[in-house]
Amino acid sequence: MLDIPATGLAAQRTRMAVIASNIANARTVLDENGNVNPWRRREVHFAPGGPASVSREGRELGVRVADITLDDAPFRLRWDPSHPAAYKQGPNEGYVPEPNVDTVTEQVNALEASRAYEANLAAAEALKQMMASALRLIA
Repeated sequence: MLDIPATGLAAQRTRMAVIASNIANARTVLDENGNVNPWRRREVHFAPGGPASVSREGRELGVRVADITLDDAPFRLRWDPSHPAAYKQGPNEGYVPEPNVDTVTEQVNALEASRAYEANLAAAEALKQMMASALRLIA
C-alpha cells in the first residue's frame, strides 16, 4: 500500500527538478559551445504504474514519469540589435531569441507539484498510522 504514495513522491520530485531547471535557464540564450541556441522548456509526462505496484486484477497502481519532452512552443523574441546573439539577417533581424520559459507559469507548476508531493506524503503517513493501529489491535 505504501508503494502508491511512494511512486507519487518520486514522480513529483522529478517534476520539481525539471521545473527548477526551466527556471534556472529562463534567460539562457547560448549553449555550452557559445552558439545561439536558447534553452527549450522541458515538460514531465506521467503514466499510470510504478515499478512494484500491481492490483489483484493486474492493473498498474501509482504513477511514474513516462517521459520528459521538449516544449515545441516558439522562442520569444526581444529587440536588441546590439546583442551578440541577435539575428544578423532575415525577417527577425535585430531580435534576440529567448527561451520559451514563462517563469510565472513555472512557479505555479512548482507550487502545484509541491502540493501534490505534500498530499502523497500525508497519504503515506496516514497509511503508516493505520498499520500501526492495526498492529496494536492484533497484539
